[in-house]
Amino acid sequence: MNHEQVIDLLLQSLEHERGGIQVYETALECVQNDDLREEFEKYLEETRNHEQVLLGLCEALEIDPETETPGREIVRTVGGSLVEAMKKAKAAGKPDAAEIVACECVVLAETKDHLNWELIGQLADAGKGDAVEALQEAYDEVEDQEDEHLYHSKGWCRELWLQALGLKAQLPPPEERKHVKTAIGAARAEQARKGKN
Repeated sequence: MNHEQVIDLLLQSLEHERGGIQVYETALECVQNDDLREEFEKYLEETRNHEQVLLGLCEALEIDPETETPGREIVRTVGGSLVEAMKKAKAAGKPDAAEIVACECVVLAETKDHLNWELIGQLADAGKGDAVEALQEAYDEVEDQEDEHLYHSKGWCRELWLQALGLKAQLPPPEERKHVKTAIGAARAEQARKGKN
């Protein structure tokens, strides 16, 4: 394994969770739907915990969690851009449109977050030594939540867009009602949704 890249991935993941906290805090300022608000409040709390899990992982692997890397700076910039996009959407004065932008920004953030944790899981699978146990414990604690964050947020985004387009929307989305936590489950929920329309 490339030790330098492993460290960079973990630091980018930490930075992304920190940015994710800001993304959810800002998204909550844009949310209109009470069910979505409840969902995002839950995800915000889980994201705060994910930051702590990564801080613990850095400590276990003897990585300074405040080390700056070019990749980390880019992650911070992208997260800041998502927050700025939501603020601009909210300032435009169209609450329904701002809610959709917030959902889109969450989906973008959760897509990268999901990838980070998938890679951490791959490191745990391929690794050797003491680091493997720490990586595996962190992955096991977070992965199911990350799956839910991604698949449910995508469902919310799709359904809010359908509603805005004047098409039949299912709110909360099928992913939420079926408690989807896998790609297969998300595909099945979307397929079942298509069958009802």
